[in-house]
Amino acid sequence: MKRIFIPLLFCILLPLSVLANDPYYHQVKAVSGDHIFKLLDRYSLANHRCNYEQFYKLNDLNKNSKLFADKLYYLPVLIYTYNKKSIRSTLGIDSWDQAIRIKQYNENLLSNDLRQSTIIGSNILWVPHHELYCNAEVMTENEKLVVEEPNETTTNIEKGKSGNRNFPIFGKKYAHVPLVDTSLRGKIFYIVAGHGGPDSGAVGKANGKQICEDEYAYDVALRLCRNLIARGAVAYMITRDPNDGIRDGEYLAGDYDEYCWGNFKIPRSQKRRLFQRSDAINERFEVHKKQDVGEQIMVSIHIDSRSKSSRTDVFFYFYPGSNKGKKLADTLQQTMKAKYKKYNPSRTYSGTVTARDLHMLRETKSTGAYIELGNIRNKSDQRRFLLTSNRQALADWLFDGLVAYVRK
Repeated sequence: MKRIFIPLLFCILLPLSVLANDPYYHQVKAVSGDHIFKLLDRYSLANHRCNYEQFYKLNDLNKNSKLFADKLYYLPVLIYTYNKKSIRSTLGIDSWDQAIRIKQYNENLLSNDLRQSTIIGSNILWVPHHELYCNAEVMTENEKLVVEEPNETTTNIEKGKSGNRNFPIFGKKYAHVPLVDTSLRGKIFYIVAGHGGPDSGAVGKANGKQICEDEYAYDVALRLCRNLIARGAVAYMITRDPNDGIRDGEYLAGDYDEYCWGNFKIPRSQKRRLFQRSDAINERFEVHKKQDVGEQIMVSIHIDSRSKSSRTDVFFYFYPGSNKGKKLADTLQQTMKAKYKKYNPSRTYSGTVTARDLHMLRETKSTGAYIELGNIRNKSDQRRFLLTSNRQALADWLFDGLVAYVRK
């Protein structure tokens, strides 16, 4: 009797992997530009947190690890030998819905050229890790937004999330950004300070000192970005400086070491420089679009240069024919006008909203507004951005305008 029942008992206790012909995890080569989110998203695995955990475990990595092009990595996808009968009997599962999901997963991989033949044609079944070892609940949109992308540390992306709230991009004094509230969680912003690198933009003089557009536009942009992430937004500083965080004081020294998001050196060619920025925004736009986050917003900040006698207020451009762009620019302008009325009632605000065919409005996929803070050569306008308190006020008022827009 023992000789009969012991083998049967042994078979009953065999793990699923042995009963199903010892499945193994699939390996793929990373391509240039891959990070963990991007790789998992390509194989429709990015919606389940347990897939990330398994990916880290399989490859001895963590959420801050980088991926290297042409290196093989294990995916949280199990490869089974199909038994030529059914998915359920191959895997030893009872759920018809689960089998249908796995079937559809294989068909999607085939249609996207990620596997070469059908299940029946190859007798190979691909099974995502989350179908067998997780609760299979899809991550919420907010959860997706806070998934760490290891090639993009907080020096490359400013994410509104709990946990570590230090963002070196803002400089030592302002690096810590407390989470004030989560009113903007799930909102995506791209903040672009004009010029930078080999191009300082418009140049003026104040009290015998040279002042450069890119430095002051960048400082206002940083302050605006900081306001956004303090309310839980996902915000990107597209033009970046490795050592100039938020700076107090009137005279901001100029330099040429700014770079573009993604750690790219800013080229001298204006055309290449602009496409570098719009491409960076559009790449992230597509990632977030897959997460179904809704509208994404780009703000490009500049300082104009006109004759010394020409005084201007903060004015705005939108792309011709863009209803959303016009609505955004109008909202920002109306907010600025209301702030002037409240804090400087003796002065009439005359900032305008105009349609204009500008590269950063035309070539970016996000809803965009292009902002000119004033005339860098006019002494009255200079006070608007030379004084630290005024730069902060500009950032605060633009922030209020963005909040008003997303709430409409």
